[in-house]
Amino acid sequence: MQHSDHFYNEGFGWVCRQCAAGAGKASEGRPARVFREGEAESKQPQLETRHLARWADPAHSTLTCPDCGITELIEKS
Repeated sequence: MQHSDHFYNEGFGWVCRQCAAGAGKASEGRPARVFREGEAESKQPQLETRHLARWADPAHSTLTCPDCGITELIEKS
C-alpha cells in the first residue's frame, strides 16, 4: 500500500484530506446527498466527490488536488 500524509484512498480513488474535512463541516445540517442530487438534469452533472486527487505525472508518483492545489510525492512501500 502507498503512504500519503495529505491524501487517503478508500478504494475508489485518492481523496484530499484537507478538502474532505472542510466539505464535511460545510455539509452538516443539510439533507443527505440522495435528496440533493436526484437525477441529473444537465449534461455534465457534478457529484459530491469532487475532492478526488489526480496524478500529476505519467509515472503515477505525484498526486495533486484540483480544489486546493496541494501536491505530494507518493511513497510506494
